[in-house]
Amino acid sequence: MNTSHRTQESPGGLVARVQPGSAAEAAGLRAGDMIVSINGHPLHDVIDYRFYSAEEDLEIVFRRSPNRAQTLHIERSYDEDPGLEFATPTFDGIRRCRNHCDFCFVQQMPKGLRKSLYVKDDDYRYSFLFGNFVTLTNLAEVDWARLEEQRLSPLYVSVQATDPRLRARLLGVPGESNVLAQIERLDTMGIEVHAQVVVIPGLNDGQALERTVQDLSRCSAVASIGLVPVGITRYHTCGMRTVTVPEAEHIVAWARGLQLEFRRQRGVALVYPSDEFFLLAHERVPSARSYDGFPQLANGIGLTRLLLDDWNRARKSVADLTPSWGKVTLVCGALIGPTLQALVTELSILIRTELEVVVVSNQFFGQTVTVSGLLLAEDVVNILRTTRLGDMVVLPRAMFDAAGERTLDDQTRADIEGQVGTRVAVAEELSEVLRLLRTSLARQQPEHG
Repeated sequence: MNTSHRTQESPGGLVARVQPGSAAEAAGLRAGDMIVSINGHPLHDVIDYRFYSAEEDLEIVFRRSPNRAQTLHIERSYDEDPGLEFATPTFDGIRRCRNHCDFCFVQQMPKGLRKSLYVKDDDYRYSFLFGNFVTLTNLAEVDWARLEEQRLSPLYVSVQATDPRLRARLLGVPGESNVLAQIERLDTMGIEVHAQVVVIPGLNDGQALERTVQDLSRCSAVASIGLVPVGITRYHTCGMRTVTVPEAEHIVAWARGLQLEFRRQRGVALVYPSDEFFLLAHERVPSARSYDGFPQLANGIGLTRLLLDDWNRARKSVADLTPSWGKVTLVCGALIGPTLQALVTELSILIRTELEVVVVSNQFFGQTVTVSGLLLAEDVVNILRTTRLGDMVVLPRAMFDAAGERTLDDQTRADIEGQVGTRVAVAEELSEVLRLLRTSLARQQPEHG
């Protein structure tokens, strides 16, 4: 086993919880302990923990007080989790991005939002754990050794362009950036890659985009290629623009032709335009089968199809809902508005309840930002205060952080509820809205006996 990268020092991982009945609990570990190493391997993150705790016999070095290291032994079966949960996924911080992309969304945000939004991460460990896209531009040889040793697959890579000079220009770094060589190196390690191209009109579209997709298609490590339009806020100062309707129409038609070719060659469509392209072009969203298992779902590609298919299933179960509601308001961003309105109109007729879709224009980032996931509570509240509300407001789940607790401008559901004076709930799909209605109806039923 290659352990050259284990020579790096690590502060260890802070235990947040020890699972009851686990081997770790039996050994005496508890929340607040700092796990330093397992079987002589320093731990830098939960990946190390999972990798090195796969043995049956574990020698664990931990600290309960800052200056005193202790050692204990745990015996476990191969299929038994030792039982430790950590406060953070990485113990030595998060790798920051060293690029200077003019289209970087973090660079286009003013002050005053949730603090975590200003962290420009470019950490391959977060790519492996959570599907975050990384550029691979900050990898040292010690990182490549670790990738090979632990085979961290798949990784999600922001490519932008395969032409080395163009990619360097897009990333805002000098010289050349040869991402194909890096992907080929990952291929030799057996690591799968999901690639992303942020399409920027006039820079990496047209012939440059065609070259990028064809280059990536020849890399056996590349399992999918996601195409997403650049997001431009009103704070952008570098002269870029968003994709137009004709450009979206062209990309959708071009990608469809490529998908037929790639299916013959590789058995999958390989290249997947984002939902924004289809909605902007007023084109029918592909079937679920066309997404080949939704490999780019972490990139938001295919969410609209999931919404549509969820409704097709949920509509079969609305007969048990009696028309006991006054009015429910569903909030969304401008892009998905027409699609959601069509579904909600049908639902409203089926359950004979007044359901209203309120489309919120993004005043904070600018009207070129149209997705629900970038709505701020401030804009939502301002619209709802001018709307006749009924019994409940349903906000999109995408408005909130990973824990489902806070919006971009650091407000909670309770904060919004207090400002609009109406019950506020959160849902991702219409089946969840139906569950909310059923739960509320059940509460309204009179008690018997």
